[in-house]
Amino acid sequence: MTDAASEAPPAPTDEEILQRFLRTKNQPTGSQTLGFRIVSVNQEKMEVEVAFEAKPELVANPMKQVQGGYLCAMLDECMSVACMVASKMTAVAPTAEKTSFYRPASFGPIKGIGRVSRWGRTIAFTEGELYSPDGKLLAKATGTAVPTPFKNYK
Repeated sequence: MTDAASEAPPAPTDEEILQRFLRTKNQPTGSQTLGFRIVSVNQEKMEVEVAFEAKPELVANPMKQVQGGYLCAMLDECMSVACMVASKMTAVAPTAEKTSFYRPASFGPIKGIGRVSRWGRTIAFTEGELYSPDGKLLAKATGTAVPTPFKNYK
């Protein structure tokens, strides 16, 4: 009789997950629109760092700033990817919850941090933050997510 745990493939390393994101040919259109690029992965902390490129032709509001809905999408992307990393790349986790805006975002680079603050059997609690190039907090979100194995996601 064999132990099922010994038959499971080893969990991917942080670098392997990072490379998987960097090599993907199937990046969602929404991620492309936001200028999403993953920068680092830390499975132990259940945290990711990502970069966005806010393009003026896509995200302008009447005040010539990044429209808040796009910032929400960026935060959602950070938190969702953090859930994927926390699951060792076995699940997706759609999110919903609360966003707070601290200051307007300008066009150009935006740094995002996504983390899972608690990973449970049926729910994950997530946090996301966006920063300006000079390190100022732009927006913050909390989320709840339902981890769903890739094979069950429709």
